[in-house]
Amino acid sequence: MLTQIRLLVPVLALALAGRAAAEAPAPAAEPLLGFSHDHASAERDLEARFDAVLDAANLRQWMQRITSHPHHVGSPWDKANAEFMAGLFRSWGYQTQIEQFKVLFPTPKVRLLEMEAPTRFKASLAEPPVPGDSTSGQTAEQLPLYNAYSIDGDVTGELVYVNFGVPKDYEELQRRGIDVKGRIVIARYAGSWRGIKPKVAAEHGAIGCIIFSDPHEDGYYRGDVYPKGGYRNDRSGQRGSVADMPLYAGDPLTPGVGATEDAKRLDVKSAPTITKIPVLPISYGDALPLLQALGGPMAPEDWRGSLPIPYHLGAGPARVHLKLAFNWDLAPLYDVIARLPGAERPDEWVIRGNHHDGWVNGATDPVSGLVAELEEARALGELAKTGWKPKRTIVYAAWDGEEPGLLGSTEWAETHAAELRDHAVVYVNSDSNSRGFFNAGGSHTLETFVGQVVRDVRDPEKGISVLDRSLARAALTGPAERQQEARTGKRLRLEPLGSGSDYTPFLQHLGISALNIGYGGESEYGQYHSAYDSFDHFLRFGDPKFEYGVTLAKTGGRLVLRLADADVLPLTFDPFTAAVGKYVDEVVKLTDTLRQEAEERNQRLDDKVFQAVDDPTQTWVAPPRLNPAPYLNFAPLQNAAAALKQSTAAYDKAWAAATAGGRALPPETANRLNEILMKSERVLTRTEGLPRRSWYVHQIYAPGFYTGYGVKTLPAVREALEQRNWKEATDEIPIVAATIEGFAREIDRATAVLGTK
Repeated sequence: MLTQIRLLVPVLALALAGRAAAEAPAPAAEPLLGFSHDHASAERDLEARFDAVLDAANLRQWMQRITSHPHHVGSPWDKANAEFMAGLFRSWGYQTQIEQFKVLFPTPKVRLLEMEAPTRFKASLAEPPVPGDSTSGQTAEQLPLYNAYSIDGDVTGELVYVNFGVPKDYEELQRRGIDVKGRIVIARYAGSWRGIKPKVAAEHGAIGCIIFSDPHEDGYYRGDVYPKGGYRNDRSGQRGSVADMPLYAGDPLTPGVGATEDAKRLDVKSAPTITKIPVLPISYGDALPLLQALGGPMAPEDWRGSLPIPYHLGAGPARVHLKLAFNWDLAPLYDVIARLPGAERPDEWVIRGNHHDGWVNGATDPVSGLVAELEEARALGELAKTGWKPKRTIVYAAWDGEEPGLLGSTEWAETHAAELRDHAVVYVNSDSNSRGFFNAGGSHTLETFVGQVVRDVRDPEKGISVLDRSLARAALTGPAERQQEARTGKRLRLEPLGSGSDYTPFLQHLGISALNIGYGGESEYGQYHSAYDSFDHFLRFGDPKFEYGVTLAKTGGRLVLRLADADVLPLTFDPFTAAVGKYVDEVVKLTDTLRQEAEERNQRLDDKVFQAVDDPTQTWVAPPRLNPAPYLNFAPLQNAAAALKQSTAAYDKAWAAATAGGRALPPETANRLNEILMKSERVLTRTEGLPRRSWYVHQIYAPGFYTGYGVKTLPAVREALEQRNWKEATDEIPIVAATIEGFAREIDRATAVLGTK
């Protein structure tokens, strides 16, 4: 589900990385977090044996089979793939089962988009076969272009172009005197998660929403289009869910509980995550006549895409008719769950997952990551056949239903919530994968651990460590604050997680430490959620030799092996403490920024200086006055961050003393410490959840209410400020502060354990 971003890195980055690799000590000389000196040596020997088993030919063979037919939720090939993978896991020695759920999965029965004025045009809404793509012609098996969880609708109205369709775009339209009420909006993909576009449009009174793929984002602006190149052609479109997942993930009819056969379900008409207006995705070939017919003022410069037309805003004279109807059926999900029981701590579970369903054939998304996970699991099975047994239980999962809304992972997590809260250690996720750079996000307590893992994995193209290559990119193209740090340090930074893949129910609903990993940035991938995301496309423009698939298996395998076999779980508190301190500073500064914005806007209104800068002939409507932000009391948050820093320093000192010289902790001490570390992330949750969305209980990370995939840190406070809801911000500050203070106390408990002889 995650859109891959194409990154270009100058040759200097490779030179920096090569120099860093030459100057760095040999990986074998480095300690392993969570392992005593003696156990670290044995772990490295195990990982070398693991690497030797990996075979790129398996990834290619499995991808070709799994993607040979469309395998969306409810399709015959979706079930066949699950059974195939279950058979593989069993042959590798795993205790394996397929867990089934029944979820709402609408499929289209009527799709009509036509322009009635000023000329007539009917959108094709089709992706024709292309030469050289052996599966693109499987039209009878494919889901057509549509957005899952759009409501039925039959609407006609003038068209308005709304850019990316996010809240700030409607503010710009309001300044120009353009109202979308009673009209149909057309928005381009990107700028936010797609489900935000109809959500915001409905809030402003629109009656329908069309989303098109502009060539500026993933078409000919980026390079040659498919089949000559890898990018989106004029008939390719982006399917996808538009459920309001910032409210809750998973089946729209069973929020908070597993969608089992006998689960109590909401009525479809009352399900809050289904859109309020009909919405349909189209290609830029179908969008071009609609946009050409728009009149009205020119769009702002940064709203203009790469179609060969002037981008006008409307409203009209283009008038369109949109008619949609769906089969609102329940469909089966097939989650493949495979276990390798732990020999010493079987009640501590390390969970590794990747989804297996696709919108069509889904070679890049998700099978590129899935086959790496399968090979990783196979290699661990081979180790087990030689006598190795993990200390902790390892659970491999191949999720179904991720594409419509994280269905398989969410329903499994909700069904097993009590067990997971008791037993889950860490959830490690991957999704799409391709050539390029390592990308990772997750719980900041895992940041040091992940950095050590990628220090010990080699980049297959450059021959340097994955860590060094990532640091070289950050040194040249990263944010300013990261560039100097990357040049002088050896520290990987994890990004905080919002949503968009299967880590969401584990981290943000259950409070389980989580990671999301993958490689990418150097492939020509313009086929996100299209019929052309195929095996043939992947072989030409993705990872032809499956080198980075093997590299992902090496990375995921090391994460799983070390988490499963560590004497003490490899969590550290320094990175988390630094991140929380940064987030607290950000929300304090945000208030100052909002206050300044209000003062400047109100002064301009008083001086009557609002006018069109780019087009003085336009009629402009002055924005409303803003109430300046009050001087809120952030002392509770600041004091909590200070307490967290103090507790972390005391823990680090105790840890250094207890493990000096690479010695192991006494077994009883290690067991007590592991109990605290395993559940430390749970302390960052609050049963009541976030305001207006109780399903999301994590108080540090959440998907944004108006960003979807994009993360909001300290979300209860930050989003209250962004919405200028000063009372809510005042109420939430002490709640979030108390959460951080509770985490500091948990660190103090761990410190006390280390002080026990």
